Amino acid sequence: MVGSAILKKLKNEGFSNFILKTSKELDLRNQSAVASFFEKEKPDYVFIAAAKVGGIHANNTYRAEFIYNNLTIQHNIIHHSWLSGVNKLMFLGSSCIYPKLAPQPLKEEYLLTSSLEPTNEPYAIAKIAGIKMCQAYRSQYGCKFISIMPTNLYGPNDNYDLQNSHVLPALLRKFHEAKVGNIPKVEIWGTGTPKREFLHVDDLSDACFFLMENYDEDEIINVGTGEDISIKDLAEIIKQITGYKGRLEFDPSKPDGTPRKLLDVSKLTKLGWKHSISLKDGISSTYYDMIERLYSKAVT
Repeated sequence: MVGSAILKKLKNEGFSNFILKTSKELDLRNQSAVASFFEKEKPDYVFIAAAKVGGIHANNTYRAEFIYNNLTIQHNIIHHSWLSGVNKLMFLGSSCIYPKLAPQPLKEEYLLTSSLEPTNEPYAIAKIAGIKMCQAYRSQYGCKFISIMPTNLYGPNDNYDLQNSHVLPALLRKFHEAKVGNIPKVEIWGTGTPKREFLHVDDLSDACFFLMENYDEDEIINVGTGEDISIKDLAEIIKQITGYKGRLEFDPSKPDGTPRKLLDVSKLTKLGWKHSISLKDGISSTYYDMIERLYSKAVT
C-alpha cells in the first residue's frame, strides 16, 4: 500500500528512474541478496516502506515473525544503503513506537519514556531499533538517514484480510459482507472506546516526498492529521458509507489495545505540510478500491 502510493507520487512529480523489485524477486531478509542488489544498482534515494504489518490479532499472534522479519528487513537495507553510498534514506516507523500511556497528543520526545503496548511490542521494538540504527549511522558515518512516524494508514492496495489487517480495512470488509449477506449484526473487537488517528496513504506519500526534500534532522518526525476518532464512531461512518442497515455489537472480551494514539504533528505543520484528504472522503474511495480488488471478478 505505502510503496505503491510513494511510487505514484514520484511519477506524478516527474521522476522516472526507479529500481523496483517484488518480494519474490528480492527477499529483503536475505542479507547476501540485499548486499548484491545494492552493490549492483547503487540507488541514490531509498524509501523503506517494506515491513510485516497487521492489526492487534496479527501482532499479538505472530510476535516472533513481526520482530524477526522487520528487524532483518530494515537492518539489511539501512546497512547496505550506507555501504553503497545512498544520498538519502527515509525510514518509515509507526505511531506504535510510543508508550502505551504516554500523554496525548504524542510528541516525538515521548519515545522510550515508559512501557509499550504489550499486544504490539515486538513490532514496536523492531521499529524503534530502525530509528536508532538510522541515528547511529548518521552520527558515526554522517549518513542522511531520516525517520518519520506515520499514524494509522489506509487507502488503495490495503490488506483487507479479516484476521490480519488493521481495523479500518477489516471493518470495511466486515460491513460490506454483512450487507451483501443480510447479516443482522457486525461484531467489533473491544469496547469501541479507544481513539485512533487515520491518514490516507496518498497524504502520507505527499508528506514523504515533502520531507525527503525539506527535512534532514537526526530526530524523528510525526506524520498524521492531528485528529482522532473513537472506534465506535469510525464503525458508524463505515456503516453509513457501505449502506449496512444492521446493528453493531462490541465484544469487550477482545483487547482494545492502546486507549488513544493521537500524534502531535506541530513539528511537521511548522515545516509547511498538512493533510488534505478528509476521513469520510478517504474511506469512500477506499471502499470502492476494496470492491474492485476483492469482488469485481465475482460480480462479472
